[in-house]
Amino acid sequence: MPAIVISGNGDMPQFEGKVTFTVIICVIIAAFGGLMFGYDIGISGGVTAMDDFLEKFFHNVYERKKKAAENNYCKFDDQNLQLFTSSLYLAALVASFFASHCCTKLGRKPTMQMASFFFVIGVGLSAAGVNIAMVIVGRVLLGFGVGFANQAVPLFLSELAPVKLRGALNIVFQLMVTIGIFIANLVNYGTGNIHPYGWRISLGLAGVPALMLGIGSLAIVETPTSLIERNKIEEGKSVLKKVRGVENVDAEFNSIVEACEMAKQVTHPYRELLRKESTPPLVIAILLQIFQQFTGINAIMFYAPVLFQTVGFGSDASLLSAVVTGFVNVLCTLVSIGLVDRLGRRILLLESCVQMLITQTMIGAILMKDLKLTGELPSKEAAVVVILVCVYVGGFAWSWGPLGWLIPSETFPLETRTAGFSFAVSSNMLCTFIIAQAFLSMLCNMRAAIFFFFGGWIVVMMLFAFFFIPETKGVSIDEMNDRVWKRHWFWKRFFTPDGKGMA
Repeated sequence: MPAIVISGNGDMPQFEGKVTFTVIICVIIAAFGGLMFGYDIGISGGVTAMDDFLEKFFHNVYERKKKAAENNYCKFDDQNLQLFTSSLYLAALVASFFASHCCTKLGRKPTMQMASFFFVIGVGLSAAGVNIAMVIVGRVLLGFGVGFANQAVPLFLSELAPVKLRGALNIVFQLMVTIGIFIANLVNYGTGNIHPYGWRISLGLAGVPALMLGIGSLAIVETPTSLIERNKIEEGKSVLKKVRGVENVDAEFNSIVEACEMAKQVTHPYRELLRKESTPPLVIAILLQIFQQFTGINAIMFYAPVLFQTVGFGSDASLLSAVVTGFVNVLCTLVSIGLVDRLGRRILLLESCVQMLITQTMIGAILMKDLKLTGELPSKEAAVVVILVCVYVGGFAWSWGPLGWLIPSETFPLETRTAGFSFAVSSNMLCTFIIAQAFLSMLCNMRAAIFFFFGGWIVVMMLFAFFFIPETKGVSIDEMNDRVWKRHWFWKRFFTPDGKGMA
């Protein structure tokens, strides 16, 4: 493959390089961290619906499920059961700050290996659990694995990828998340009929992607940025030549060295985040995570089986909803990979807001009008809702899903990159915890109005994206301050005329 000149804007340094076999292998192996995360997201919901699991660990819920009258909005409302799922995200929130320190001091590659270790141990405890305490400890360790992986993998992908393809290669992480969810749903369907230990198989198979990440990471390289950051200058330059596939890497190498020299002047990166020049990427990183969760994706994904059941698919409704929504999720993430470096980040964010707002509003209106506490939707309305669910999931999958991870991974300068991204990861985990813990209760109390609640959030995030999220397509990570923030109509006020940030 011939070398290509990789550059963003016309006045940026020209970085030579091509997509090498080394980069492809590194991207695939690192992205197993996303498969690990996605599998756990998908598997936990299915396991908590299995009678064998409920009878063993949540007997009260099991008894109530057998005796209670069916209620379209309240049938799974239980705080303890929700805590089983949400405890992982609380642990991941705490772990993200330890992972940030590991990323800086040890490197991105060892941090991914630690994620694999935590996840494998957590899987073992969860799958072999004999009491609720053992299962919860396993979930906490799984959370540490997720926190370490979600911290290291997006940074690894962004730093390793050529500028021109950074968006596409970074989104491979989110693609693997969606594939993980899809696989987990299929596994749950198969193990749901294996009594009484089907849930153990579902939880145990989560160790497969974790082992693949751990073993595969032995064969990948560390990022040149991380090596140079840790004073391994010559090794960093050698790896840069290897991943770019050319000998002339001086321009990119010098850019990384300059960024590392500036980063060395910062001894307290978290304190550096309090400076005004750190405000733009920090605010956007945190708000992207809040908005990603408050799009209502969890409401849609949870409610899909009920909606599909009304169409008349009977006992196979859960499988069909998982297959259809999972397929749409994966397909549209692939669309994002193809478009993000061509159209840019902002256009995908804005278009999807319109798409999700229309579908959320229509779903809420149909359910409010026709779906009562018991009973089903008329078949025609149900078919319309099924289509709307797929359109909604597609909009999320090519925008706020992957870009919520991509943009924070590429916008922080090196001196605050791992610390800043840890705030993004922890914010995502906190919001996921809140949604996981509160959503079923909200659904029970708000009923169909919950879709209007999330629709209101979509309006807010659309306005924020339009006015405050700059385009970062084709801009080198280490040029973000000069090429993006200092030229933005609002964020430039956080920098003084001499180009330095205000204290």
